Amino acid sequence: MPTYGELFILVAPSGKRSLRRLTQGEDIHGNDGVLPATCLAAADYGTEVKTLQGVPYRIQRPTLYDLVRGVKRRTQIMYPKDIGYICMRLGVGRDRNIIEAGSGSGGLTLALSWFCGGSGHIYSYEVSRDFFDLCRRNLNWAGLGENVTQYLRDIKDGFEQKDADALFLDLREPWNYLEQAQKAVKPGGVFAFLLPTADQVSRLLKGMERLAFDEIEVEEILVRPWKAVADRLRPADRMTAHTGFLIFARKQEKSGEFENLKPLGTRERKQRAALEQRLHDFAGSDEQI
Repeated sequence: MPTYGELFILVAPSGKRSLRRLTQGEDIHGNDGVLPATCLAAADYGTEVKTLQGVPYRIQRPTLYDLVRGVKRRTQIMYPKDIGYICMRLGVGRDRNIIEAGSGSGGLTLALSWFCGGSGHIYSYEVSRDFFDLCRRNLNWAGLGENVTQYLRDIKDGFEQKDADALFLDLREPWNYLEQAQKAVKPGGVFAFLLPTADQVSRLLKGMERLAFDEIEVEEILVRPWKAVADRLRPADRMTAHTGFLIFARKQEKSGEFENLKPLGTRERKQRAALEQRLHDFAGSDEQI
């Protein structure tokens, strides 16, 4: 059962779900009548509570999915489908130190805090005072954030950390900060990036070629719901399609000996030759990443 001060989900017979906070002495008023706070505090999760007019409402414990969708936002936050995959790829969990740059409204920050628990830690960098404050308010609202240290600063001057386990960049031009990112992560550490357009991804990949990034992957996640009707099971009319490109990589020392032992087909040999030519051209020019 929810205790006073906690968030909970209220489900109406119409199917409408609302995320509420149970406050002592504050009953919930709606079109179906009044739900007394004392009745809600006495109800178990997964049961129904009736309004004073006799209309049943369901009470549920909020999940991380509910919390992320319920944060106050000023821009579009990351979708849960992307957040969950990023957390898995970065290995977010206990005893892990994770850096994020570009917290925005704090949707991912909230998830990182949830998964790291009491023994992990998140270092969150944000250049905008408005988003810095909003992120902290959302963490406090969700009852999370004790394991989050925030920095109001531009990462062009680097990160405070030098041995983080993983780093996530959600910036418009992440290729400008690759050297700073590499210095903040321990050898073998993992990186993730989120970008909306293909030309941004291409520019990021070219920047990563010149530094100690390896095992580079570019992916997107599409979620297609189905109508859960046993005798008419079929896809829903709408789906959550492309929301952004996810780029993953690992900090890895490279050697010509290791690279030369990789089995290569005709296509891979051509790609390697093109890469070597790009690196050669870059080394002899004044071009910036």
